[in-house]
Amino acid sequence: MAFCALFMSIANSGFAQHNVLRQKAEELVKSKPAAIGFSIINLKTGDTLSVNGEKHLPMQSVYKFHLALAVLKQVDQNKFTLDQKILVKKKDLLPNTWSPLRDKYPGGNIKLPLSEILFYTVAQSDNNGCDILFRLLGGPEIVNKYIHSLGIKDVEIRSTEEQMHADDQLQFKNWTTANAATQLLKRFYMGQLLKQPTNDFLMKIMAGTTTGTGKLKGKLPTGTEVAHKTGYSGQNEAGIIAATNDIGIITLPDGTHFAIAIFVSMTALDEKASDQIIAELAKLSWDEFAS
Repeated sequence: MAFCALFMSIANSGFAQHNVLRQKAEELVKSKPAAIGFSIINLKTGDTLSVNGEKHLPMQSVYKFHLALAVLKQVDQNKFTLDQKILVKKKDLLPNTWSPLRDKYPGGNIKLPLSEILFYTVAQSDNNGCDILFRLLGGPEIVNKYIHSLGIKDVEIRSTEEQMHADDQLQFKNWTTANAATQLLKRFYMGQLLKQPTNDFLMKIMAGTTTGTGKLKGKLPTGTEVAHKTGYSGQNEAGIIAATNDIGIITLPDGTHFAIAIFVSMTALDEKASDQIIAELAKLSWDEFAS
């Protein structure tokens, strides 16, 4: 099995005292049969560190964070309201895709508040909810344009969940870099993207994420608050996982935070082993900051 070469671009700013973390992260990434992008930002000091932070990697459901930002921006602009009722038709609830929303409302033809659809889409990574929101906005290109307008250029959002399910190669058109992901998280955390009520709403949803418990949270102390968004492609017929990802904001014991983005791509490792890469990198970062 041939894997994409890992170009170890180690970026750091203000991390002169974090040589051990940098070395351990580099060694871990080098040792894994996968393409890995890793980036962290200390949200108190602004210091950054990355391994393959500029590598283009598929997002999968991580892009539902970007989508939620775009929807909530329009809430801030009074184009929508969180309690606005959205008609969810039965035809919107596609079978054979991950959808707790469909499981709760199998018959469809129901009006649900926008806040509930956002909850299912982000906290439970609902694929049908995702595409309902894309249609509400006018398609992925609207989200792509919004994220680019923020100055976050190393990201592309082109395909819906339905389209990716029809052609798994389309997932590679929905890509980001780990550095772009942490920069977006930083701006979100600093309140630069949304008004306070909508910002708090999304942070609360992300803190309640139920997917990917073995990823960022996998090796952190019990009870650690992690506001995050996961992504997972599943294994293809050749046994390859194209993407297993997690990005988020982690709260440290002293109440400070750091943003982290980890993307693991094109690996023959199984889901548990792939997720453990994310958990190990998150734990290395936690140990460094918490100490």
